[in-house]
Amino acid sequence: MRAAEEMIEEPVSTAGEVPAATGSWWVRRIDVWVPLGYLLLAIVVLIRLWIDPNGRVLASNDDDHGVFLFVLAHADRVIFDGASPFFSDRLNAPVGVNMMANTSILALSLPLAPITHFLGAGVSVALLITLGLAGTAYAWYWVLSRHLVRSRAAAAIGGAFCGFAPTMVSHANGHVNFVNQYVVPFIVWQVLRLREPGRAVRGGIILGLLIVLQCFINEETLLFTALTLGVFVVAYAVMSSDEVREVCKRFVAGLGVAAATAGVLLAYPLWYQFFAPGNYHGQPFEPDMYVTDLASLVGFARQSLAGNAALTRTMSVSATEDNTFFGPFGFVMIVVAVVMVWRNVAARAAGIAGLVLLLMSFGPVLKVFGHNTGIPLPFGLISHVPIIDLVSVTRFAMVPATIVGVLFALAADKVRIYPVKKRRLFWIGMTLALVPLIPKPLPVVEGQPLPAFLTQGIYKEYVADDRTLITVPLPEVTTGRTGMRWATLMNLDYATPRGYFMGPVNPPADDTGSWNAPRRFTSDLLWRVREYGQVPRLTDADRARITEDLIFWRAGVIVLVPGGRNPEAQRAVLVDALGEPRSAGGVEFWDMRGLPVPPKE
Repeated sequence: MRAAEEMIEEPVSTAGEVPAATGSWWVRRIDVWVPLGYLLLAIVVLIRLWIDPNGRVLASNDDDHGVFLFVLAHADRVIFDGASPFFSDRLNAPVGVNMMANTSILALSLPLAPITHFLGAGVSVALLITLGLAGTAYAWYWVLSRHLVRSRAAAAIGGAFCGFAPTMVSHANGHVNFVNQYVVPFIVWQVLRLREPGRAVRGGIILGLLIVLQCFINEETLLFTALTLGVFVVAYAVMSSDEVREVCKRFVAGLGVAAATAGVLLAYPLWYQFFAPGNYHGQPFEPDMYVTDLASLVGFARQSLAGNAALTRTMSVSATEDNTFFGPFGFVMIVVAVVMVWRNVAARAAGIAGLVLLLMSFGPVLKVFGHNTGIPLPFGLISHVPIIDLVSVTRFAMVPATIVGVLFALAADKVRIYPVKKRRLFWIGMTLALVPLIPKPLPVVEGQPLPAFLTQGIYKEYVADDRTLITVPLPEVTTGRTGMRWATLMNLDYATPRGYFMGPVNPPADDTGSWNAPRRFTSDLLWRVREYGQVPRLTDADRARITEDLIFWRAGVIVLVPGGRNPEAQRAVLVDALGEPRSAGGVEFWDMRGLPVPPKE
């Protein structure tokens, strides 16, 4: 197929590779050494977590680490207890969580359910992030080396950048879904192959199945891939209209087969996501809150070898959203690579697609070093379009980061035909660009260990009859992560109210997306006490409202999490409302089994 063949500017040969007969042992086995190298680098990045995966938490985003502990524990219940894959009643009790409306990574979590069950969800998180980084790199290496470049070394460089670019290492701080991108290169390749004669049906079915698989890993990545391919096709069609007219019918036919295949298999899951209870629309923030800073194009990410966290914070809103950060030499080498492959129509179209997605990632108004310049950008025209409004805007920049890896591979492959002096300059530039981007091990913190109250099973008598175990602080985003982590490390053996998940802010009146369960009197009260340490004087009406909430939550036992922020103030409020606690298994708790249990709706 011409679009792919154009990326190799000379006839396919073994030029630039050492023949198997004369090469050294490791060169002949480079297809083995490359993935092993990727795996070793991924282990280095995750080494601090691997030391104690169930006892440690990724420091830069312990909230999202907790979310993926939850979805993995949910998959354990699906496999071992027959729970519904699309709904969980163990978090946000008694309402539950729409798992399709959250990033439930079912294509990853279900196969790993035995590991989660017997070794713990923390092990599964560490394994998925490690294999995600290495697997993404190798998938791109495989596609590049088999179809787009001649040199295995060039493919290895491209794969390494696609798998370990600053954006990928940044998202490894808890975003299991975003680092597992090994399906993407095969989706891209299958789309390009639809142009070949006789591929419409077979290729369309294969593509449709890959789309389904990616949907159950991460829908955002699938959306980014679709948008990128759409821009690529349009750009390519404009620059090579004669070829496009020739292959248009079979290409569109293949897309139709893929859409039909994916549509049939995804019809019910997508209906559940957008229309079943727990669905939501929009995000709990404005589209200009999380955007790519222009200065980040030449900056260094926190986890890059040359990174400086204090400086990076002026260009990025979160350690898990360092989505560009190519460094000054890296940015220069991107320009050099584009110039080197510019005559290649397919490579040029890929560059245009990356530029368009980068522009989208800047959001509705340009920011530089965190300052709003007031310069309006095109994204403002589409920021509230359905589906687009569900995306964290800066993540569009993950696309150009991947395209940079492909362009680096193409340039490294082409430079072999250049004179020696130019080759030397190119490799000096690549060294200066890539060495500062080598990732550092991700930081971790020690998680609060599970108390004997849980590990010795003391809790079980209190959560019979579908009652819940309530931890204080209540499980909320940023403030109650310990209670949610305890529940997930117990593989959701008990239900707990509230939690960190995506759902409607106040259904049915307001279905805007929220990171928290709908507000209640008790949750607001306990949040204020934890935050400010002030103990209010409760009235009889306050105690009645607390009791009402506990009945709604089907409370069986309330456990005070040791330590944390203002624990004495939280204890004082609970004593005022519920009386003196009991002690067992390393915690103080209140027995709530005297409260009635409302019938389930």
